Amino acid sequence: MRRPSCIDGPRRSGYPLGSPLAKRPFVSETNPAPTTPLSRLDRLWLTEAIRLREEHAGPLEDTEANRRANAAGGDLAQRIQARALWLAQRDGQVQALQHWRQGARLAGLLLVLLALVSGAGLAFAALGDGQRPVNLFWALGSLLGLHLLTLLGWALSFSLGGSASVVGRLWLWLSGKLARDAQAAHLAPALLLMLQRRGLTRWGLGVIVHGAWLLALGSALVVLLLLLATRRYGFVWETTILGSDAFVFLTQALGALPALLGFSLPDAETIRTSSSVLAEEGARQAWSGWLLGVTFTYGLLPRLLLGLLCLWRWLQGQSRLGLDLGLPGYSLLRERLQPTSERLGVCDAAPVELVQSQGGSLTDEGQGALLVAIELDDRRPWPPALPKGVGDAGVLDSREQRLRLLDQLGRFPPARLAVACDPRRSPDRGTLALIGELARSAAQTRVWLLPAPPGEALDSQRLDDWHQALARLDLPHAQGAPMNWLETGHD
Repeated sequence: MRRPSCIDGPRRSGYPLGSPLAKRPFVSETNPAPTTPLSRLDRLWLTEAIRLREEHAGPLEDTEANRRANAAGGDLAQRIQARALWLAQRDGQVQALQHWRQGARLAGLLLVLLALVSGAGLAFAALGDGQRPVNLFWALGSLLGLHLLTLLGWALSFSLGGSASVVGRLWLWLSGKLARDAQAAHLAPALLLMLQRRGLTRWGLGVIVHGAWLLALGSALVVLLLLLATRRYGFVWETTILGSDAFVFLTQALGALPALLGFSLPDAETIRTSSSVLAEEGARQAWSGWLLGVTFTYGLLPRLLLGLLCLWRWLQGQSRLGLDLGLPGYSLLRERLQPTSERLGVCDAAPVELVQSQGGSLTDEGQGALLVAIELDDRRPWPPALPKGVGDAGVLDSREQRLRLLDQLGRFPPARLAVACDPRRSPDRGTLALIGELARSAAQTRVWLLPAPPGEALDSQRLDDWHQALARLDLPHAQGAPMNWLETGHD
């Protein structure tokens, strides 16, 4: 007679039912350990990406993910994050996030190089080659004109509650293009949606925008200083309809604030006589200091202060980030992750995109040994004679038996697990998924392909299908009984 599936296998396998062993992490191809630890922002980001993916492509196959999230405990938000992280690890979105970050760093490096080259170009355009006198206000317009226009545009967009930024959007676009990962399609939209709900998008993009301009203007100032230190420039102002008093007023108004910071300010007489090129060394030095001071005060300094403000608000806002549990995608998970009652016998429809079953193993050693069978014929006598210390988990026929055993193995994982299968049955997707999940709950796993009953022969083609399927799971299998291995750990 066949013995029914039981729940006291661990007691017979050598470790107590009351053992306070915590559930151990596992490593497999379907749930690889992240190569780098994920920050709180990364976990929220991946959770939002999984929500968007399920909205666009339909619900994912998440039976094991939900079971592990429920076993981990915590409130609903923590369980949703645990479920999403497991799915992201299984489906490759954790690796896609790492690829996206690499693309983001490369895009940031390209923007840094562009900013440095652009700043140097502004300085060369402002001063020229030194063969002609420098028109002061044309030089000032070359250095600060585009900066002031983009700063005005950013302030206008900010006041209207938007986050439009050419530099920021360029960085996001480049990050996605350089990631080159199909699984990263939902990462950028998920990040923007998550940040917009807390109003952090404009602060995050503001850090990028002001940081880029800070580099550009810093590069312009350095090149400007080098050119003024190594070349001889003459400075003039030119006009047709304005008088010299207008230039005196404008020059002193612009130079008043830089003068407070220690930069030179030409006197009124020097300004009036600068309608033609001056040969006096003092006048050239005064105009050089004025040009550097105005560029620093009205160019680099505002970008530095605004960049620090955006960075402060960004860091402050990150601590308030969280999941919006009112979203439909999260509300639907409440019953599965915090059920008010357990519903049995409900099977989800097959997903549009099938997930390849994979094997795996625990990273830590378990205790004892266990034998379990999957869907055996009633006419086959079971269990066989077991060595001392080897537990019998019975035959798994129903979904309830499978979930009960998986929950037990999650709390008391065995060191060695033998899974007996009848190779006369086809290795269907559900059976392979169960074998892979059992393997991920034990330190070592072997699959026992049972011999045919007397008078029958195994189908060689079906047996070959089993061998190929178990090879994809990366699990060892044997035709003979693995009793010696279960008892001693070796053949």
